[in-house]
Amino acid sequence: MKFLFLILTVPLVVLSACGNESPGIPVSLKDHRFSPAEIHVRADRSALITLTNQDDSAEEFDSVSLKVEKVVPGHETGNVRIRPLAPGRYPFIGEYHADTARGVVVAE
Repeated sequence: MKFLFLILTVPLVVLSACGNESPGIPVSLKDHRFSPAEIHVRADRSALITLTNQDDSAEEFDSVSLKVEKVVPGHETGNVRIRPLAPGRYPFIGEYHADTARGVVVAE
């Protein structure tokens, strides 16, 4: 009986843990600019940004307030995991082209 209980409850626990993250948010980088430059996420939920770098050179997605850094080589895609955030605005930059590669994550 205990074995049957474990077989039925373990998958539910695993699935409930996975349900706390929003689906991937597609963001592209072209001509050293993020698109969209303003990314909306749900507050208090983790999020996944799928960054596609369409430029020839690498770029580093960097944010002190989000506590993330991720280098994405040219013509490649990388994932940036965002921790659950309090409501607010969290700026980010492309560190290698900070004059043009700028954006903000808005947690609502």
